[in-house]
Formats: sequence, structure tokens, C-alpha cells
Amino acid sequence: MRELTSDALLAAVRQWVEIESPTQDTAAVNRVADLAEQQLRAIGASIERVPGRDGFADILIGRIPGEINGDGLLLLGHMDTVHPVGTLAGPLPCRVEGDKAYGPGIYDMKGGNVMALQALAHIHAHGGRPRLPVTVMFIPDEEMGSPSSRERIEVEAVKHRLALVVEPSGDGGRTTVGRHGIARYHVKVTGRPAHAGAYHAKGRSAIREMAHQVLAIEAMTDYARNITLNVGTISGGSHENQVPIHCEARILAMVATAEDEAEVRAKLLALKPVDPDVKVEVTPGLFRPPYAKSPAIQKLYDTAAGLAREIGFELVGERIAGGGSDGNYTGALGVPTLDGLGVVGDGPHTHDEHLLVSCLVPRTKLLARLFETLE
Repeated sequence: MRELTSDALLAAVRQWVEIESPTQDTAAVNRVADLAEQQLRAIGASIERVPGRDGFADILIGRIPGEINGDGLLLLGHMDTVHPVGTLAGPLPCRVEGDKAYGPGIYDMKGGNVMALQALAHIHAHGGRPRLPVTVMFIPDEEMGSPSSRERIEVEAVKHRLALVVEPSGDGGRTTVGRHGIARYHVKVTGRPAHAGAYHAKGRSAIREMAHQVLAIEAMTDYARNITLNVGTISGGSHENQVPIHCEARILAMVATAEDEAEVRAKLLALKPVDPDVKVEVTPGLFRPPYAKSPAIQKLYDTAAGLAREIGFELVGERIAGGGSDGNYTGALGVPTLDGLGVVGDGPHTHDEHLLVSCLVPRTKLLARLFETLE
């Protein structure tokens, strides 16, 4: 893209958004990978496509030479969304209302992916190269914690000097300089079945026990310490005329530090049933480690803020984000990571998801200047 205009950038974003790509739909996410691969090849990138595993789509990696050789920049984005196929034709069609452009995944995070690609395309169209080599890595399963991609992200991260993540900005445009950790847990309760009418007293309800456990789990939330536990899903029972033998729940825990995660984990693994005749089992799941702002990250942010000022706008400020991203993995490895470089907007994972059209040109120019100057 030789000239960066709002109309051209919005059209490029819409091309991505119109390919609906919920994580679990492998073919749909791979269609986004096909488009991204085509766009990377057009700007001279060499392509590595890692076949998907565990039911997920492919990891797409594009490598772009820099003016100087050696370790370069890792640019991270994800291709999957939380919105099911059919959202475009239903509650969240692509549309523009004033400064707001709506669509599934437009904010989280197809808008950011497109800005990064168009920033690189802009440099290429003017006959230039990034200062350092750039590895663009598009992930297929970030919305589920990147279970099939984490290992490869970490392998790539340690080969690079810096990581830039084009997840959306937060709080009206703030750049992310650290993230809390995110841990997932599975709780399984096993009771004793019985006829719900004639022999109700003989039964031990798994759902009743789970209700006690939900209250105990959510009581572990401590807002003052930025620790939150959310019981996000529950399923149990098979018939209203049977005392339920099984009930299962999924928990997401947000923690500020690794020590907090260890504390929460110990509490969850120590949960005991209220009814001694019922069994409670807690199994840890995926964990995104937290990372804190370092002097190197502060320097990255200050560089970005200075470049934004040269372009003619101000970065709103920095933040420590509660939500996770693949930047958790790079930051936790000690790779200086600047996150939240994507679009400004709001409504992630909702039918109000949108970006601000007015952010597209200045923030794409900022990404281009980062690619051109970071050493």
C-alpha cells in the first residue's frame, strides 16, 4: 500500500473480517491463513506454514529481510476469533457508523494484523526494508490459550531481540507494557444418583455440591491484589427426574504474579467437598505466565511514544493488562515485548465489537516507523 488512507486500510481490514474464523473451525481459520500468506508473499516474505495439530489450524510464519542481518523483530498476531460463523449475517454485520467500524474480530484482532501487514507493505512499496529482519507469526488458537502454538512461539521468541504484538490497545488507546497471568482449571464433581421422587434421600447431588464450590471459588477473588476467579461454564445432570451424578465447571483465574498463581493453584487443589459422600476433583489447565514491565520495555514504549509524536499524535499512555495474549509467552521469557499496538476501539467478544476508523492511518504509520527504526 503506497499511500496510507483510511478508506484503503478499512477495505483491507474488511477483507479479513469477512472471512469468519472461530478457533474451532479449522478450515475457516486456514482461509484467513491463505489470505495472510498471499499478502506476505506479495511483499517478499519467505513463508513457513506449520501444519495444524490437535484439531487447530496452521501456524503461519513470514520472514522479511532487514537492512541489517541478525536477530530481528517478532511480530505476533492471531487469526482466530470467538464469534461463530453466521455472526456476520446475524447480530454483527460489517458496517460503519460515524467513526466506528463494526464486525466480528475487527477489534480483537484482525484490525491490528492488517495494520501490521500494511505497514510492511507501505515500506516495501517505497522500495525500503525494515531496519531489522521481521518475523511475522500468525497464530490459529490464541482465543483458547494457544495450546498448539505456545511451544513454537517460545522457540521463535528467543531467536529475536524484541517482540511487537498487535493486539488491540486498551482503555481508549493505551499501549500494553505488562500482562497478568491467566490460569484455567477444570472442576469435576461426582455424586450418587437416585430417583428424584421415590428415593431422593438416597442421592447425593453433584450439582448441589458444585453450587457450594462455585461460591467458594469465586470468594477467592481479591480485587485489591488483581486476583479474579471466574466460573465461566457449568454442565451437569442428565434428567430432571434423577439426582445428578456428574457436574463439571471451567474456571479462569487472573493473577498479577507467578506467586499469586501458585497461591490460587494451592487453594483450588485443596478444595474439599461440603458433602463427604461426594467427590471433588480439580485439574489445572493452560496457564499464560504474567510478565512485568522492564527497563527494556519502558525504552520500547518511550521510543514508540516519540515516533507517534513525530507523526502527529500522542500515545494515550501505558497499562498493565488483565487480559492475556501471546505476548505473555514472549514477555515471560525476558524478550522485551510491547503489546497493544493494534487498533483503538471497544467491545471485544461482544456484538458491539468495533474499531475507530480515525486510528487506522496514524497507528499504521507508527508501526511502519517502528519497523524502520528499531535496532
